[in-house]
Amino acid sequence: MKSEIINLEAVWAKYNKDPILEDITLKIHEGDFVGLIGPNGGGKTTLFKILLGLIKPYQGTVKILGNTVSKGRRYIGYVPQLVELDREFPIQVADVVRMGRLGKRGLLQRYNPKDEIIVNRTLEQVGMLELRDRPIAELSGGQRQRVYIARALASEPNILLLDEPTASVDPQRQTSIYELLKELNQFITIVMISHDIGAISAYVKTVGCLNHRLFFHGDPPLSRETIEQTYQCPVDLIAHGVPHRVLSNHDCPLHYHE
Repeated sequence: MKSEIINLEAVWAKYNKDPILEDITLKIHEGDFVGLIGPNGGGKTTLFKILLGLIKPYQGTVKILGNTVSKGRRYIGYVPQLVELDREFPIQVADVVRMGRLGKRGLLQRYNPKDEIIVNRTLEQVGMLELRDRPIAELSGGQRQRVYIARALASEPNILLLDEPTASVDPQRQTSIYELLKELNQFITIVMISHDIGAISAYVKTVGCLNHRLFFHGDPPLSRETIEQTYQCPVDLIAHGVPHRVLSNHDCPLHYHE
């Protein structure tokens, strides 16, 4: 059996006085590719913030590779949902990826040859090495997303967290991002938040449906009942060019568009 990477036991978290996560128990093992779906405000990003040490649960325990969050978060690479970009700021692709190396050095310590090797290696992994000297403002949304993934990989993490990795990517480029993540999953554990139910069902190995509580965690394909329980309304799938597993047919007045 593969080693346990993340362990949450009976975790509760809140904003102000309102619970946002309720009694979350979740175990993720080495090499897994977990997709988290659920409505806005259901706690998906809060769960990531707990793993990153940005929010402390008021009840329950969290372990990352057997360590507390304060020690274990160094094993995590993170790609946020939206990255603000000042198109007038003259920063190149390689400079962005180098930022992922900041946690590997002391304060004010300069980059060294090893850093450059890792920058080039991660850019090659995401298919962006030829554009390393290009200003990032000149890249498409899909290309920038690959650069941000390379930045996370440059920290040499064991775990990659991605919050809506295709949110700013046009539909034609989304599949290439998912295929990239599938390749990266050969050597890194991935946890991904997405509203793209079809792509989640097609690419991930296990699925978590989160709406304050974790309704389901296991192997795809997803059932209609599980999704409707999570979103608390009737749901159907309409695909728009992304390969996916098809759910069972049913009569339903509402649809979830990918």
